[in-house]
Amino acid sequence: MSVKEADRLSVMKQIDRKFLNIKQASKELGVCLRQAKRIRKRYVTQGAKGLISLKRGKVSNRKIDHKTKNEIIGLIRSKYSDFGPTFACEKLEGTHGIKISDETLRKWLIEAGIWTPKKQRNGKVYQRRKRRSRFGELVQGDGSPHDWFEGRSEKCNLLQFVDDATSQTTAALFVPKETTNGYIELQRKPLKKHGRPLALYVDKHSIFRVNKEELKKGIGITHFGQVLKELDIELICAHSPQAKGRVERKNGVFQDRLIKEMRLRGINTIEEGNKFLPQFLEDINRRFGKEPANSEDAHRTLRQKDDLERIFARKETRKLSKNLTFQYKGTLYMLETKTPNRLKGATLDIICKEGKPIELEYKGKNLKYKKWSETTYEQPKVLDYKEIALNQWKNTTKVTPKRHHPWR
Repeated sequence: MSVKEADRLSVMKQIDRKFLNIKQASKELGVCLRQAKRIRKRYVTQGAKGLISLKRGKVSNRKIDHKTKNEIIGLIRSKYSDFGPTFACEKLEGTHGIKISDETLRKWLIEAGIWTPKKQRNGKVYQRRKRRSRFGELVQGDGSPHDWFEGRSEKCNLLQFVDDATSQTTAALFVPKETTNGYIELQRKPLKKHGRPLALYVDKHSIFRVNKEELKKGIGITHFGQVLKELDIELICAHSPQAKGRVERKNGVFQDRLIKEMRLRGINTIEEGNKFLPQFLEDINRRFGKEPANSEDAHRTLRQKDDLERIFARKETRKLSKNLTFQYKGTLYMLETKTPNRLKGATLDIICKEGKPIELEYKGKNLKYKKWSETTYEQPKVLDYKEIALNQWKNTTKVTPKRHHPWR
């Protein structure tokens, strides 16, 4: 007898002792008067046994038959063997028209050995942070290096921006590596579509934050940091991945769902993946997006002075020699001017736009130049610390100790 049935037996006994009438008993049991009379009638005719549910020990009318269950498990084994229960349910309903509870499917997959439940672990506790109230008030950015094409292509990186108020991915892009140019290309799409957000929340990658070596050289801001400064977007660097947990969790969702969707559609390259991303983002934002607490849009429109090509361009300075030449990326250039004496030793601004020739400026005015083909400078080879250590080890001469050396 369950606790509910035991409570009913106690009320029936109180009616027998005249402590309660049937109307009071109905209120005590939380049922209507007619139902209380039915319960009383079964108790009078059958005793305590009449209060026990007749469904106990019988198969539920809603139970799915074994044939359908085996067909579903077979379908999952053949097509969705590494899908999670929730994602598999969505595919069964959307593709095959089979509607089933994700919890029921989870139990079936555990019984069949297809799905292993995650072990609960006691990790470090991080307090939850309240969402920003408006769309565009804070955007979280991150890159996720992963084998996105499951060996069908080389490993690459997925960059994405996630709005803090709505959990919507405003932009995503597949790139070979996490670089400044990749984030600049990613920044173009939401700027043109939504406008300028108030703040960008990222990690302490050297793309966003100046490291110690650059500080020693007197460099105080990175190129991407300068871009955000000119666009009047506040840059916030998180101390831990958990601090920007919204974009970190979205990376996990993408590594689960996006990989399988691309596998089902036969997408094998970065170019094909970038073409599919807008369609995938529309679906994922509809499923997992939240309504902001405040319906006001915090994005600001681009100003008239915001020339994106110029803002995104890399800017460097060079000092002219006596013969009005300067070097940039291993190439010698010479200035073309009718007044050479005025510009001798002047400091020029070099503006390098993606895929375009460099531009020269001096005090806000454009200058003409030409490549000087007589001299070509070779750039030194850049080695990382592992290659340097390996070269040092190879160049070390082997010293053989003498016959009577104490360490021999």
